[in-house]
Amino acid sequence: MPPAPFETECDVLVIGSGAAGLAAAVTAAWHGQKVILVEKEPVLGGATAWSGGWAWVPRNPLARRAGIDEDIEQPRTYLRNELGAHYDAERVDAFLEACPHMVAFFEKHTALQFADGNAIPDMHGHTSGAAEGGHQVIAAPYDAREVGALLPRLRQTLRETSFMGMPIMAGADLAAFLNMTRSPKALLHVCKRFGRHLYHLARHGRAMHLVNGVALVARLAKSAQDLGVQLQVSAPAKHLLVEAGQVCGALVTTPQGEQRIRAKAVVLAAGGFPHDAARRRQLFPRDASGHDTLALPPKGCSGDGLRLGEAAGGVVATDLQSPVAWAPVSQVPHGDGTVGHFPHIIERGKPGIIGVLANGKRFVNEAHGYYDYVAAMVAAVPADQEVCSWLVCDHRFLRRYGLGHARPAPLPVWPHVRSGYLKRGATLEALAVACGIDAAGLRATVEAFNSPARHGQDPAFGRGSTAFNRKQGDPQHPGPNPCVAPIEQGPFYAVKVKPGCFGTFAGLRTDGQARVLDASGQPITGLYAAGTDMASVFGGWYPSGGINLGPALTFGYVAGRHIAGVQAYE
Repeated sequence: MPPAPFETECDVLVIGSGAAGLAAAVTAAWHGQKVILVEKEPVLGGATAWSGGWAWVPRNPLARRAGIDEDIEQPRTYLRNELGAHYDAERVDAFLEACPHMVAFFEKHTALQFADGNAIPDMHGHTSGAAEGGHQVIAAPYDAREVGALLPRLRQTLRETSFMGMPIMAGADLAAFLNMTRSPKALLHVCKRFGRHLYHLARHGRAMHLVNGVALVARLAKSAQDLGVQLQVSAPAKHLLVEAGQVCGALVTTPQGEQRIRAKAVVLAAGGFPHDAARRRQLFPRDASGHDTLALPPKGCSGDGLRLGEAAGGVVATDLQSPVAWAPVSQVPHGDGTVGHFPHIIERGKPGIIGVLANGKRFVNEAHGYYDYVAAMVAAVPADQEVCSWLVCDHRFLRRYGLGHARPAPLPVWPHVRSGYLKRGATLEALAVACGIDAAGLRATVEAFNSPARHGQDPAFGRGSTAFNRKQGDPQHPGPNPCVAPIEQGPFYAVKVKPGCFGTFAGLRTDGQARVLDASGQPITGLYAAGTDMASVFGGWYPSGGINLGPALTFGYVAGRHIAGVQAYE
């Protein structure tokens, strides 16, 4: 017979180690709770560690310190107009009210410090209530030496979005890399950054200047450790312990054997279901195999939290605008035979690129959000065809901005052409043949695009018409529109883009305190959910960048406070 599980007791058990789980653990621990956090994988960080790290948190203290002091009605109006019938007043208000307090709490009491994203507009500038800035924050860069012995247990940056393992932070850091061939100051910045990175690789075997999602995880994990949170890796939760209708812990598998962890509350934050093929087949559009959508999160985000919650009486919300947080993704063949995934976030809004379908026609304003790009692609491709598109540019664009995983000058293009990642043609017709695109359709589309583009105009889709569009463009572009330029300088290049995702929106139904609700809409005592284990507070819409991590941090914070019995905000 297998040995009986050994028992452990705590106040709060957190399942999952991304932003939501770590935020809940840190908040509860700071408020005097004994906390255990379990993570099924051998490293901490979940999908957060592979993310850009931005969090949408309106009315945050960094914006207020910069003089952006908006009333709560501004983001509330924006969300009401964006979400329409999917607007959930209780949870939206709970989120908006908690946002500034969450940021202030972490700034004041933990190692989590932030940098502002005050210049980043909301995605849909034509929607009433959209702000032109002040809604985003990101974890400040972090020296990995600060985390000490925790370092080997932290997930590293996604391979495809780093350069030789060196993550690049959005903002001034990224701008320097894009401008290094045009600006001595930018080149000096890049040389210093890369030189330090090479030293860190030689000395430590990994990047030590942590930015983006890795910095967020490292700062939260360090805070959790400092507060006495017990962090257990390689410890998947098998099922929840339920007694008299109350969740009171979980049975966890550990390298030392099965462990029964008793707790007064459990927080599910296991990363949603981007790698649960069965649930994807059930809920994702155009994903008949359960593998057609290229999921960016780690494989461990496979629906554990949802299954645990359902077994305890929770209900997964499926009546959302979308069950999936779309992202345009290309497949990157590596020299070692593996295939990675690259999210196309940066280049689509730059001047001199378009997205086309197999018929050679455009289908969307490419400078809109990544969710919008894929949603339009899924809607436009006929049901009997593969859902995909091609991002098409000329040689000037490629060397200036790069295309997907192919980096800008001075890095070489030929490895990406040789691997098949990039398609190249001396003419547009040759490029179309290489991609399997209708050649006449592509030629007609580019000619129709180029004529107004020479004057900075895009009458077909209005590229550059919103503040978010223009932010995605190139402020140094000499034309009148930072998002629009003609495509005319051969050779021409294209990369194939498929539907991908940053995560999932269909999660467990919860209330404004992050408590999981049963089929009758009543809270299940002792059970909470945050992050993508919680149904999207925005009803499956994507109103702005950072709308995954903003609610993850905020409702993790809300759950931790509620479990600790804290009512009023400081």
